[in-house]
Amino acid sequence: MLSTYRYPTFAYQRPPELDASSVARRPVVVVGAGPVGLTAAIDLAQRGVPVLLFDDDDTVSIGSRGVCYAKRTLEVLDRLGCGQAMVDKGVTWNVGRTFFDTQEVFHFNLLPEAGHERPGMINLQQYYLEEFLVRRAEQLPGLELRWKHRVSQVEPQRDGVRLQVETADGGFTMEADWLVVADGARSPIRRQLGLDIEGQVFHDRFLIADVVMQADFPAERWFWFDPPFHRGQSVLLHKQADRVWRIDFQLGWNADPEEEKKPERVIPRIQAMLSQHRGADDQPATACPEFELEWVSVYTFQCRRMPQFRHGRVLFVGDAAHQVSPFGARGANSGIQDADNLGWKLHAVIQGAAPEALLDSYAHERGRAADENILNSTRSTDFITPKSATSKLFRDAVLGLARDHAFARALVNSGRLSVPTLALDSPLNTPDDSGFGGGLRPGAPMDDAPVLIEGRSAWLLREVANRSDGFVLLLFGDEPPPDWSAWPESPVPLRLVQVSARPRPGALVDAEGLAARRYDAQPGTCYLIRPDQHVAARWRRFDSAAVAAALSRALQRAPAVV
Repeated sequence: MLSTYRYPTFAYQRPPELDASSVARRPVVVVGAGPVGLTAAIDLAQRGVPVLLFDDDDTVSIGSRGVCYAKRTLEVLDRLGCGQAMVDKGVTWNVGRTFFDTQEVFHFNLLPEAGHERPGMINLQQYYLEEFLVRRAEQLPGLELRWKHRVSQVEPQRDGVRLQVETADGGFTMEADWLVVADGARSPIRRQLGLDIEGQVFHDRFLIADVVMQADFPAERWFWFDPPFHRGQSVLLHKQADRVWRIDFQLGWNADPEEEKKPERVIPRIQAMLSQHRGADDQPATACPEFELEWVSVYTFQCRRMPQFRHGRVLFVGDAAHQVSPFGARGANSGIQDADNLGWKLHAVIQGAAPEALLDSYAHERGRAADENILNSTRSTDFITPKSATSKLFRDAVLGLARDHAFARALVNSGRLSVPTLALDSPLNTPDDSGFGGGLRPGAPMDDAPVLIEGRSAWLLREVANRSDGFVLLLFGDEPPPDWSAWPESPVPLRLVQVSARPRPGALVDAEGLAARRYDAQPGTCYLIRPDQHVAARWRRFDSAAVAAALSRALQRAPAVV
């Protein structure tokens, strides 16, 4: 039990399949009610796809686990109906600081410019995220949650998947058209199917200590290399909700995990840190505040991934598909973006609007994202935990130079923080045929900006999401929108959202001009936006034939006939 959080217990119900005379079949089954599985299930249910979600537990995750949630993830959660609850409860931060011994040598700002609804990052214990997602899932009529249901066997078939499910009242067999596997890093389903996961396990251990205290540290990410209170190792500090502070102590590979978790080992480490730390600008240490231990764990970390995330009708997401070290907050953030990428594609296939080949683009795009995360995570881990005396000498030299020299600051790596992957080589993209500036190339996620709608303040991303659950044609300019009477019938919902410099009926008003600048927009510029708010194509002038062709490409359909 935690002193700051009461764990909910979700009710188990006897499965009706035990009394059925035939094997039931569902369109989609999701296994695993962690952040990623819940995201996938909610996304599909909001699109009208009936979803059955199995989990072998009856509560949320134990301990803080995932802590940092990035701007892009918050924007996904906004579309699921949970973003505001996360921001309200979480601790907002944008600044990170890195120290070598007692000296600050590097700092960064995740959101250096204004004009975004969401911050660069929030900190919040994972159990809150899961509870918010469960409560949202319970509101959706097409989503059925089954607690204390363990999927013990999976048998892929040509047109679906056959499952064996175990409960306290007995087991049953059922079938699904599609199976989304989100059962975590140890993934029993991945193991049962004999599927490989490849990569590197790092020979180091870290202690996580969640500490309840009233401290005067700012809401920033602080990382120390070789501090006086933990010589030869590193320490990470984050502020969470409910006066809980997350402290990570590097222990080394030879540390005994069971011994290091004991209070008599943990408490002196924390006391030393709180009594001796130096903060920003080498401020003097303050008196050690009173604290109590909330949760303690010891972990090793690894950077691994499955070679393929799609195996016929079985689709792997999150930690079941790929794992990274915690430095950079790339685990849960990447997994939630997996589910966001998969949801609209699976919906399009189920609806008959796209061929099954569209799901190969999920494996392609998110496989590239996993590679990028693993590369960054591996580099961070190698910098934080040098593997040789030469590597440590280089690392310490970089840190020693970083305070005064910009070239050295660029080499400091205490964890490159999670950012969305740019799917620039996706087969769904239509290449630019006109000169564009800025970073919003096909494959990039949308950028936010403040807008006005009917005189009230709003945000571009939220308004685009509110106006469509499908594709959006984002049109810039003050001229009346094009005549849609000759528009060919679209296989998926397609909505026009106009962004104008001056008020006009139904348009979003770019009063500050930020949207136009961020999208390098001129009058007549238009963007085709995917349901996951990635750019599919963009043009300087609207052309119905070009839009229809780009939409077909984004759905992996045969070329459109206009």
